[in-house]
Amino acid sequence: MSSALVQNYARIDIAFERGEGAYLFADDGRQFLDFASGIGVTSLGHAHPAVTKVLKDQADRLWHVSNLYHIEPQARLAERLVANSFAERAFFCNSGAEAVEAAIKMARIFHSGKGDKARYRVITAVNAFHGRTLATIAAGGQAKHLDGFGPKVDGFDQIALNDLAAAKAAVGPQTAAIIVEPVQGEGGIHLADNEFLAGLRALCDDAGILLIYDEIQCGMGRTGKLWAHEWSGVTPDIMTLAKALGNGFPIGAVLATEAVAETLVPGKHGTTFGGNPLATSVANAVLDEMLADGFLAHAERMGALLRKRVEGLIGNKQVFSEVRGVGLMLGLQCTDSNLKLMAVLREQGLLSVVADGNVLRLLPPLNINEAEINEACAALERACTAIES
Repeated sequence: MSSALVQNYARIDIAFERGEGAYLFADDGRQFLDFASGIGVTSLGHAHPAVTKVLKDQADRLWHVSNLYHIEPQARLAERLVANSFAERAFFCNSGAEAVEAAIKMARIFHSGKGDKARYRVITAVNAFHGRTLATIAAGGQAKHLDGFGPKVDGFDQIALNDLAAAKAAVGPQTAAIIVEPVQGEGGIHLADNEFLAGLRALCDDAGILLIYDEIQCGMGRTGKLWAHEWSGVTPDIMTLAKALGNGFPIGAVLATEAVAETLVPGKHGTTFGGNPLATSVANAVLDEMLADGFLAHAERMGALLRKRVEGLIGNKQVFSEVRGVGLMLGLQCTDSNLKLMAVLREQGLLSVVADGNVLRLLPPLNINEAEINEACAALERACTAIES
């Protein structure tokens, strides 16, 4: 451990030196099957050959120019994301939190641009996670993230997920937008009901406010469809992306309708590094894989298989009692400590990640195969046996 680092992470005493596909290899020779994927990031696995080649080729040509100039891979990525979503415009940044910040600004300027400067508040859901900036921790509303960083940024009102009556009651003359994760990740793998999302869409339309989806963790194929909201058929006005978009290379994005995007004119928002040639070339390579015939169907099949296998291990419920989620975004509701289960799984060679509410998440690469799922479930079974004994 370096004494020069700020000690803001409770780091596990492992150092990885390389990765290949679904596996990570530590500097002490140990091998791990990675069902954490850098917290839902490396959805194509580690060192994916096609993505790595594009990264190397682009690095030999051009890394960075400012957004004062046209950037061809950025424009191509925008066109492809728009063509495969509800959106008509795309903005690129460097992370999920930046994307949410941009979405909030879009929502506010959408109303102020029409002369309604009173509308600035955003309704969010309990247990939400939207990032670690001052505004996004206020949006998430969780005390553990807000503690010590007061005063809390104003402009956010919280409701319980799937409580449409509460959402209707929370909308007022100052409301600009509602933001929701179709599947809450950090909050413990909680799904927004299809009826709830449809109700929010109708509520936003009636009130003249915007619906924002945060698909930073649940988007990009994680649920078996390119976008998690596709399961509901309910589209937003704005959507935020990051994580798997770059398969580990930092990039974030905001997709929006023309009506929203047209209010963000030159000088109103920007970024130094966002949408640079290197990041957008990598993201295009990621999209090449995810949009290939059969890729998403494979992820959906593997998700169903993983869920079936994991649910078969619930047994006497001494370790976990429920499996929630969709596709390859699963949460195990632990009855023992989720941190304990994560540690025992690690001893069995399987990496996972915890979430709020004593939940353990399984977020494997989307190109995982049946043999690797069998290996992971065997490790989970051994871990359960070890904890129960």
